[in-house]
Amino acid sequence: MKIVTAKGLIKDYGTLRAVDNIDFEILKGESFGFLGPNGAGKTTAMSMIYCFIPPTSGHIKVFGMDVTEKQSEIKSRIGVMPQEDNLDPDLTVFENLIVYARYFDIPKKESSLLAWELLDFVEMREKANVNIRSLSGGMKRRLLIARGLINNPELLILDEPTTGLDPHSRHSVWEKLNHLKSKNTTLILTTHYMEEAERLCDRVAIMDSGRIIAIDSPQRLMDIHGGNLEDVYLKLTGLRLVHDP
Repeated sequence: MKIVTAKGLIKDYGTLRAVDNIDFEILKGESFGFLGPNGAGKTTAMSMIYCFIPPTSGHIKVFGMDVTEKQSEIKSRIGVMPQEDNLDPDLTVFENLIVYARYFDIPKKESSLLAWELLDFVEMREKANVNIRSLSGGMKRRLLIARGLINNPELLILDEPTTGLDPHSRHSVWEKLNHLKSKNTTLILTTHYMEEAERLCDRVAIMDSGRIIAIDSPQRLMDIHGGNLEDVYLKLTGLRLVHDP
């Protein structure tokens, strides 16, 4: 089953073409990654998938629905982990989850149970009553994953899920995402970390200057082009990506 289908997708900001006529499909239960450096168009492509910005032209459907026509229906079935921390700094960890659940009209009693379950999942139950300002970067990223799951989404979208984290925190986030993969949750993520793409993604779309220049599994791309995944990207684009610490 195709969860996302994009054809001839274009996004312009004035004279800047951020996404340049791309096609891709994402299947149910798949972990799909947009791979490339900052400015490649990854975040813009993701933003169109979860109805944050409309395409300039082309078509994109999520769950078979056009993103320009069925935004509310699509958003109700999607969870989003943004690149930037947008947690409410005036609330506790637990309160952040409860307040966010209101956007999905989840009853308070149900949202409380969900919040405790999700805090257990991201191993943050003991931080439930802690203010957001007291959390480390890694804890905030894990809480953002929990928040993105509050509506039990069929599709979880993650924009640079481990940017700025130390290696230990990064591996902790990977562990949680791999667990979601094992439960057949469809994941879409952007990354510029090679090891992250190899560990998490069934397929990657390598992007450069708004275009998709290759789509395949990390292993197949390495088999076809030789070397590791960064070597593949360098051969295809001439650009070297960020090394994973």
